[in-house]
Amino acid sequence: MNRFEAEVLAQIQARGDAVSGRVLVACSGGGDSVALLVLLWTLRRSLDLELEVLHADHGLRAESAEDAELVRTLCRNLDLDLVEASLGVRAHQEAQRIGLEMAARELRWDWFRQEAEQAGAGAVATGHTLDDHTETVFLRLARGGGLGCLRPLAPRQGLRWSPLAEVRRAELRAYLAAKGVPWREDATNQEPFTARNRWRPLLEALRREAPDLDRHLFETHLQAAEAEELAQALVASWEGSRWWLRDAGIVLSRSPWTEPELRWTLEAAFRRLGWPREAALLRDLTPWLLSRLTRGRKPASWGHFCLNREPADGYLHLTTVPPPSRA
Repeated sequence: MNRFEAEVLAQIQARGDAVSGRVLVACSGGGDSVALLVLLWTLRRSLDLELEVLHADHGLRAESAEDAELVRTLCRNLDLDLVEASLGVRAHQEAQRIGLEMAARELRWDWFRQEAEQAGAGAVATGHTLDDHTETVFLRLARGGGLGCLRPLAPRQGLRWSPLAEVRRAELRAYLAAKGVPWREDATNQEPFTARNRWRPLLEALRREAPDLDRHLFETHLQAAEAEELAQALVASWEGSRWWLRDAGIVLSRSPWTEPELRWTLEAAFRRLGWPREAALLRDLTPWLLSRLTRGRKPASWGHFCLNREPADGYLHLTTVPPPSRA
């Protein structure tokens, strides 16, 4: 085990990813997923893993046959079982009227789940990296995701396991080059047909100015996640005394609130009710609601929301069904 492999092992153990036993490794033949497979194969005994490889042909690129052959060769060299599938992405896209990227993801993960169930695997390992994390953050910021943008992507989320969540793409390619392991680059990752692809050259310019951008951003997110957990715990402790849900609405005590207290409470309640909770919406709604809770007796409306005054409390409910939240 070399130094880089030991660092990745230490990251996995420090996070407490809690993955062991049978794991399926998604390998496209690209640099991230090939490095993932080689790293997990090297660390398999330390992590008590039993590996099997999955390769999906999306039928979108003329070079896909070469990608598949590279993965087959790698699996033969590592003495690992490989399961392959051909996915009709374009047909699924047309049938569902969704984007090509989403269609590929839906079919891929449907297949992953089926294979995991048949194999008795507890996780599907994917090659998501620290670069992917940074890209996702900026995509969320562009959509107005508020504090949710500063929540780190979970290395373990359901069936998906991303062991390389704290590793840069460049580190993975340097690792493969040092080991003499080939990989293939997907040229479509450079084509500006998705928002993520359009962000990549912009982020590379930022990294030239701030080489440690990704790591600093990740550390900021860890701290933000801790602060968010503390705030959510405080709001949860108020449920039943300062606020509670009733008849698809929110009862709010007329006891004194600060704007941050009320805004955090609304975010928690809206999440439970499935209401929109974009940061800008909550920031605009909160001062209006705060003023109406402390004065006035008649019902008041703001956008899709209506506040009814009760003897000791206020009852906030929806007057119409709003568009779904993107947060």
